[in-house]
Amino acid sequence: MDERKDLTGGALIIRGAGILGGDSADILIRDGLVAEIGQGLRERTGAGDVEVVEAAGLIALPGLVDLHTHLREPGREDAETVETGTRAAARGGYTAVHAMANTDPVADTAGVVEQVWRLGQESGRCDVRPVGAVTVGLRGERLAELGAMADSAAQVRVFSDDGKCVWDAVLMRRALEYVKAFDGVVAQHAQEPRLTAGAQMNEGAVSGRLGLTGWPAVAEEAIISRDCLLAAHVGSRLHICHVSTAGSVEIIRWAKSKGWDVTAEVTPHHLLLTDDLVEDSPLGSYNPIYKVNPPLRTRADVEALREALADGTIDCVATDHAPHPVEDKETEWAAAAMGMIGLETALAVVQEAMVETGLLDWAGVAERMSAAPARIGRVAGHGRPIAAGEPANITLYDPAARAAVDPAGYASKSRNTPYEGLTLPGRVVATFLRGRPTVLDGKLT
Repeated sequence: MDERKDLTGGALIIRGAGILGGDSADILIRDGLVAEIGQGLRERTGAGDVEVVEAAGLIALPGLVDLHTHLREPGREDAETVETGTRAAARGGYTAVHAMANTDPVADTAGVVEQVWRLGQESGRCDVRPVGAVTVGLRGERLAELGAMADSAAQVRVFSDDGKCVWDAVLMRRALEYVKAFDGVVAQHAQEPRLTAGAQMNEGAVSGRLGLTGWPAVAEEAIISRDCLLAAHVGSRLHICHVSTAGSVEIIRWAKSKGWDVTAEVTPHHLLLTDDLVEDSPLGSYNPIYKVNPPLRTRADVEALREALADGTIDCVATDHAPHPVEDKETEWAAAAMGMIGLETALAVVQEAMVETGLLDWAGVAERMSAAPARIGRVAGHGRPIAAGEPANITLYDPAARAAVDPAGYASKSRNTPYEGLTLPGRVVATFLRGRPTVLDGKLT
């Protein structure tokens, strides 16, 4: 039975929150919308049915939006389900996520994307926007039912073969041309497969010392270069998933200088972690917890990614939340699955990497973790400012909190976090989806 509070017919006041880290104010929520912002609203309303959430010292942000979440359902419910994934999302301050297509069966038809969309509606803690596959079965041979998925109840607008690259230039061109008809976007996993055959980690000094097959930066950069040119040629929208190298940043910066419709994302882990952790880490060397696609790169790459996110070359942060069961990660490096979970730590990592380094303020965080991803994914009602008349999708965050990461308390079904034992700043205190609390005092409601 759903025990969450139903405040749809009543009202709620968030009292004393600093909106985007600014001056404190009260936020009156009624019927799923922000009704008023001001001082002393509780005293002025005088209504008996007003719920009050005390938020002194907390930052109010627009509900976060993730462009890149693996919910695994259908097919890999041992790793995650839509229910557990959206619980994790709510705990992380998210009110909308995009569910990637590499499920089993693959989300390459209207039927599968509608199934995922309906499961998201049933979970109720986070809006779920399915991502449709670009090619049938992610095999890179022929286009999937892009139009049918766009016209379905799920209203798909983002298409990606994430986990695999659309390596065929002709197919990529056709996909870019096709999605123009309904204002869609192709989100490319930039990985030239012939340059990464058997690759295990970033190609560099560490891979050489460890004897692991290297994953060269050029394998990412070559595909990004090609696809930026293709997107410009056909006049379509291109989004680059999980950018990881300094070279990629320069290519995207060049494409944007041309006025081309190219956007890009970076993951929290690529903003904080480096490839030397594979060799020397508190969690042990050769620990598959650090095995991810694309791989962790060098400190120089991390610095370039941070600067690019700060200056807008990279548009947004996306988690690439990739849950795996224990047996798929706690094995020898070569056999281990690639991926890390990230929904419940994303905001803390961004605070550590971007806010505490002075690269972003909280308004900048709101732009890159809410407004920009909602805009790229065409998600109505999300990424909106906290203002009267707007949907009450709001996250309350305590930037002063600090705690060691303990995955035992996660809402996600999986525990493959690279941050275990690491002390990170901040804590999501509350999340509101259209005025309804999905998280209060850090706990699911």
